[in-house]
Amino acid sequence: MADPVFFSPDTTLSLGAIAEAVGVSLPSGADPETIFSGAAPLESAGPDDIAYMDNARYGDALSGTRAGLCLVSPRFAARVPSTTVALVLRDPYRAYAGILARLHPDAMRPASLFGSTGIAPGAHVHPQARLEDGVRVDPGAVIGPDAEIGSGTVIGPGAVLGPNVRVGRDCAIGAGVTLIHTLVGNRVIVHPGARIGQDGFGFAMGPGGHLKVPQIGRVIVQDDVEIGANTTIDRGASRDTVIGEGTKIDNLVQIAHNVVIGRHCVIVSGVGISGSTTLEDYVVLGGQVGVVGHLRIGMGAQIAGSSNVNRDVPPGSRWGGTPAKPVRAWFRELTTLARLAERAPAEDSKD
Repeated sequence: MADPVFFSPDTTLSLGAIAEAVGVSLPSGADPETIFSGAAPLESAGPDDIAYMDNARYGDALSGTRAGLCLVSPRFAARVPSTTVALVLRDPYRAYAGILARLHPDAMRPASLFGSTGIAPGAHVHPQARLEDGVRVDPGAVIGPDAEIGSGTVIGPGAVLGPNVRVGRDCAIGAGVTLIHTLVGNRVIVHPGARIGQDGFGFAMGPGGHLKVPQIGRVIVQDDVEIGANTTIDRGASRDTVIGEGTKIDNLVQIAHNVVIGRHCVIVSGVGISGSTTLEDYVVLGGQVGVVGHLRIGMGAQIAGSSNVNRDVPPGSRWGGTPAKPVRAWFRELTTLARLAERAPAEDSKD
């Protein structure tokens, strides 16, 4: 249940408005004027709350829910209690996300932590920086010379934007973020502690020592990207590191120099992508995936969590394991190893 201290509902919604928003008809006898003021999990929802259900693990919670309204997939609709209005649709989770955004728009992106309406006392904005009207800058933020920031953008406390950095409109740059040598599009969210645009890890190694290679590229972050807390994205060596439109990056991800990530990719926490690798559009990397440098992962490919990718991945494929391979081959390998282990004679224990 939403904490009323941090996320009080911004509005209420009628049943009729909800049904219209999710594109379904009301059940027979349902009152379209019924008002809902919150959203909650099945097990704790009350008569004024909206819940959703699309996972068989929560069947018992659905049967016992007291929610006034449940967005539910067709296969679970019969388990909705008679006291709960059911709106049946193919993707209840996505519909629920849209309703939740209308109830709690302030939870959609980081806001000013100081309640700033302009440049707060204690922020340091260089006289040559250019800020459009409507930019909010929290205390402790530092904005360097010739930086440009678009209207509606929030710069959190302690954030640092270096010289010539560009940040578009309606962005949220979280507390303690560092942006240098970076161009950011519109509606981008960067969560606290992210570091973007620092040196790539480039050295010409040799027996007499390792010679640092200057990293003279940039980071380009396109529109509608979200970057998680404490993620690091290195600038390019001789060309740009690029994060494509609509891509969502979780916390604690490392993206090395010259990496190019396509549009609408999903990169889960703990992933490490080595230099000069390309991810085409709609690629999904599960948690803690490691990717060797100079590879190409094809459009729509999915890599299972904790896998290590050491060769190119074809478009549309699903791979897993170490080294990663097509999932069917990986599952056969795991099954064969398990059978061999079962057949092996147990060693006598020696105490």
